Amino acid sequence: MRLIEAKKEYYRTLAKKDGYRSRSAYKLAQLDNSYHIFKSKSTVVDIGSSPGGWLQVAKQKVGENAMVIGIDLKHIYPLQGVITLQGSITDSEVIDEVLKLVGGKVDIVLSDLSPNMSGIWDLDHARQISLTRAALSASVRLLKRDGISVFKVFEGELLERLKKEMRCHFQRVYSSKPKASRQRSSEQYLVCLDFTLT
Repeated sequence: MRLIEAKKEYYRTLAKKDGYRSRSAYKLAQLDNSYHIFKSKSTVVDIGSSPGGWLQVAKQKVGENAMVIGIDLKHIYPLQGVITLQGSITDSEVIDEVLKLVGGKVDIVLSDLSPNMSGIWDLDHARQISLTRAALSASVRLLKRDGISVFKVFEGELLERLKKEMRCHFQRVYSSKPKASRQRSSEQYLVCLDFTLT
């Protein structure tokens, strides 16, 4: 078995053992180990959260008394202690519903969004960056001052411009590739700290 496939299979098997819905749960857990994203009782919104692996990690990290909300176009099978909404983050009514549920702004916004892959790299990259830009717009509406966001991105020519946009809203922006990601993959994560209200 090739190294890449072996690594993929390792995290898939581990996810089943640990009860996570996806192996991507380990990516978020590893990012948290590096950047200390979660604090007890933080309010979390996870964009593009189906099937729910990131929601599981977030809920474990912030505790049973904290609010965790998942948003996805797809139905998310219920998770104890997690609120799920079916809809698009480009729909202002969905964002309004989150703000209403929370009764204010949130501490953390997560985005693990990916497009339906066409196999045409330039197109897939552009679509992914567009999705992440929509997630950034949602974060600007949702976050408290000094809030945190984590965005999945694909490497490519449009990425640096997106990072510059993020630096207009966050004091610190870090690029990271957790061990659970395939190292040859173009996937990386932007960890954005200290949201600045505009």
